[in-house]
Amino acid sequence: MSQDLLQKITALAKRRGIIFPNSEIYGGIGGFYDYGPVGVEMKNNLKRYWWKNMVDKRENVVGIDGTIITHPKVWEASGHVQGFSDEVVECKKCHQRFRPEDIQEKCPKCGSTEFTDSRKYNMLFKTEVGVVEGEKMDAYLRGEACQTIYLDFMNVVDSTRQQIPFGIAQIGKAFRNEVTPGKLTFRSREFEQWDLQFFVHPDDMEKWFEYWKEERMKFYKELYRKQENLRFYEHPQDKLVFYAKKAFDVEYLSPWGWAENEGIHWRSDYDLTQHSKFSGKELKYTDPKTGEKYIPWIVETSGGVDRTLLMLLFDAYEEEDLGDGNIRTVLKIHPEIAAYKAAVFPLVGNKEDISKKAREVFDLLSDKHKVVWDDRGNIGKRYRYQDEIGTPYCITIDYETLENNSVTVRDRDTMEQKRVNIEDLDSILS
Repeated sequence: MSQDLLQKITALAKRRGIIFPNSEIYGGIGGFYDYGPVGVEMKNNLKRYWWKNMVDKRENVVGIDGTIITHPKVWEASGHVQGFSDEVVECKKCHQRFRPEDIQEKCPKCGSTEFTDSRKYNMLFKTEVGVVEGEKMDAYLRGEACQTIYLDFMNVVDSTRQQIPFGIAQIGKAFRNEVTPGKLTFRSREFEQWDLQFFVHPDDMEKWFEYWKEERMKFYKELYRKQENLRFYEHPQDKLVFYAKKAFDVEYLSPWGWAENEGIHWRSDYDLTQHSKFSGKELKYTDPKTGEKYIPWIVETSGGVDRTLLMLLFDAYEEEDLGDGNIRTVLKIHPEIAAYKAAVFPLVGNKEDISKKAREVFDLLSDKHKVVWDDRGNIGKRYRYQDEIGTPYCITIDYETLENNSVTVRDRDTMEQKRVNIEDLDSILS
């Protein structure tokens, strides 16, 4: 893939209101990003798309929304306080710090070949709970979103009619004090994760692990255009944590190489066992049919919302040569992820009768669909703008509309235009 694709997407994202650097007027702050008017719609659509696939369409998955700050013992039980660390080396010349895997033979910053020995650091963000100085309790911003699912496991069992096997899903913020954030939102310090923790009988673990592995790859194949850029990466056996039998990543071929979108993890009974031990509360499940008591095993599917959206931008970006030096930049992003389903244009913005009719079309469609109004400049420039933000359809209201109630619909990917009746627009967008 083109090595400058990351730079092109970074520039496009800022220019078209998809992703902005946070606190830019103060010089920025590394690893933090804001989503602009277009980006927030895309990200919300992507989360809805995941939720529909993982929760709405499944009778054995329910959702929760857990807090960002939990009791500090949660992170002791999970092992994050002691073991949530990464390695870093420091250049002896410019004193920049890097992960060992981010350097080849010399410093990416200054070219020096002398580094300190690798050192470990903890990636949890520390905070305090309480109002009186000296009496505040140390706490942490969550390093991963899944822990609140384990904390609420028994509450979900007791408050719903779910029986094992079943899953608990969540989309939420997580925070990691990355030493080398970079590649736009791929590695950031504040990000969102989507998680499914699927609770099973230990005897059924193998079956459900394989089931979710295939389900998650199917999800990404339906989301991305370039399926050849997707693969599974299997973690080597000697690199697995002690409680895991296997772990796979769904990877996408990014401009810098294969990059993780999501992990499918064999967590066995480790998490519930740890929280039971540290809290003193029994977290065993009782089978209502057999009476058997056991701590469920867990299949985890955990992915990055921000990472996936970034990969979707890579996947969608095209530069098309239309001849005579005319290059069209277009995001051929999945229609359900696009910020807007259609843009509504009055052919001539200063003609009251055409603008009035266009407003009627906009109001008609906006009851069910996310549409955008655009009457700036000429039609060609409006098309180019909507292409760059990935709007699947452009609907133009013109003089003929006033005569026979038909409009022109332009397709983003093919640029083909056809006349359709206004009453057919809803079914087209649906």
